[in-house]
Amino acid sequence: MSSIFSHAQDPFEAEANAGVGSLEPVVTAVVVPGPVARAFAGFTDHAHLWWPLEPYGVYGASSYVEFEENLILETADDGRSSIWGTLDDWQPPLSFHATWHPGTTAMWSTELLVAFRAVDDGTEVRVVHDGWEGAEDPAGVRVHYVQAWPVILDKYARFMGAPGAAD
Repeated sequence: MSSIFSHAQDPFEAEANAGVGSLEPVVTAVVVPGPVARAFAGFTDHAHLWWPLEPYGVYGASSYVEFEENLILETADDGRSSIWGTLDDWQPPLSFHATWHPGTTAMWSTELLVAFRAVDDGTEVRVVHDGWEGAEDPAGVRVHYVQAWPVILDKYARFMGAPGAAD
C-alpha cells in the first residue's frame, strides 16, 4: 500500500520492521470468513455489537462504540461520550489509520493501523498499534495492548463467525 502519509506502511510487513524504535509495535491478526468488504464493515459499522466494552471501554458494558464521521467514539447510556481516536487515513475496505487514546486525551495518543486483505480462508485483519512515545506511560500502555488486542480481535472473529475462535 502506498500513501503520501508518513505513517503508511505495509501492515503485513510490520513484524519484519519491528524493533526499529525503542518500543516495538504490537501486531495482532485474525482471519475471519468472508470477503474483505464484509470484514471491514463488520469491524467499522458494527463495532457496537462485538467490542468487549466491559474490560476495554471507558464507560462499561452498557455503552455504545461507533465510527462516527472521522472519530471513534464511545457513548455512555447517560449521554457522556469519550473520543477514542481520530481517523486520519480512511481507505475502505482495505485499511484505516487513527490516533488512539481511549480513556485519555488526544495529547497522549498512540497510532492504530487496521488493515484487511484477502486470504484463502477469508480475510486477514491485522492491527498494528505503534507510536508509544505519544502515550503518557509508553511501556505501560504497550503492555496493556499486548494483552488487549488478542482478546478484542478474538471477540471480533467470533462475531464474524470464525471457526475455532475461543469461547
